[in-house]
Amino acid sequence: MKGRVFNFAAGPSMLADEVLDELYEEFYNYQNTGMAVMEMSHRGKDYLKIFEEAKQRLYRVMEIPQEYEVFFMHGGATGQFAAVALNLLKGDKADYILTGNFSKKAAMEAMKYGQVHIAYDGKDNGYRHIPKQEELSFDEDSKYVHLCSNNTIFGTQWKTYPDVKGKILVGDLSSDILSRKIDVSRFGLIYAGAQKNIGIAGISVVIIRKDLIETPMAITPDILSYELMAKHDSMLNTPPTYPIYVLGKVLKWIEESGGLEAIESRNREKAKILYDYLDTQSFYKPHAEKDSRSLMNVTFTTPNEDLDKKFVSEAAERGLVSLKGHRLVGGLRASIYNAMPKEAVKKLVEFMDGFAKENAL
Repeated sequence: MKGRVFNFAAGPSMLADEVLDELYEEFYNYQNTGMAVMEMSHRGKDYLKIFEEAKQRLYRVMEIPQEYEVFFMHGGATGQFAAVALNLLKGDKADYILTGNFSKKAAMEAMKYGQVHIAYDGKDNGYRHIPKQEELSFDEDSKYVHLCSNNTIFGTQWKTYPDVKGKILVGDLSSDILSRKIDVSRFGLIYAGAQKNIGIAGISVVIIRKDLIETPMAITPDILSYELMAKHDSMLNTPPTYPIYVLGKVLKWIEESGGLEAIESRNREKAKILYDYLDTQSFYKPHAEKDSRSLMNVTFTTPNEDLDKKFVSEAAERGLVSLKGHRLVGGLRASIYNAMPKEAVKKLVEFMDGFAKENAL
């Protein structure tokens, strides 16, 4: 493991050392099968055991009620922007809450397959803010309400989910799934790309209440049909076999780490270290409003763009990499997902403090 750095990227992101160790040990010969997992038939008994174990671990770790189905699908969260509308919207109307770039992209995709009512748009405040209940305006004819739980680009996160007045709540939880305990029953549908907190790129997880699985729009590609995914248990075609295997390892690590309560406690502790520092100095300027701040993605700037660039370069020399902010916001971003250790956050704050003192204007 020599030469590893602390990777603060928004995704693909770090995996826990314990997970990487197991992947390494089993890479060439998985449990004496004589094969690597990515070489196995997805319908063979050895792989089916891996698949089912990963699925059942997800039910257990997230405490998913039995009236929900779990799919492992291709296309990441972006594929689900279309799948949600093709399977649920079907030409009707839905509410979309725009708190960042990806909720906006989801709304634009849904517009191809039905009517979209914007229940809230944070564009005017630079997406620094998660709306309060009274700021939301739902259409009485909408079938569902869509939100993005955590906004990686802008560093904001829903602390509590809104009252959607009896409508179906659909959540894109790509960047904060498995980071804290949530009540799955609040949602009709949850989807998430894997490469931030669940595992590696190449898979999306879908958790859907079974009564919502219906025949989709006629134009729906088979690979995006929830009806067919349910019928074939995610194996309409060859699923993303290795990412599912990695997902199972990540879930095992979460269970062995004390479950989501312990993970959430660690995440809050890490975020507090970084935010407490940001709130006691004047060199760095945080992007998100205090009551909207993300536990997963901390966004901030130095006094100017030249210093932002210098910060990224000098941090990388110290093994703190991928701290450049997204082009839509600029500045800097530290993504501190589940696998990021507390020691890395402390090391980052130490570097930030030294950098601020050396470059004070």
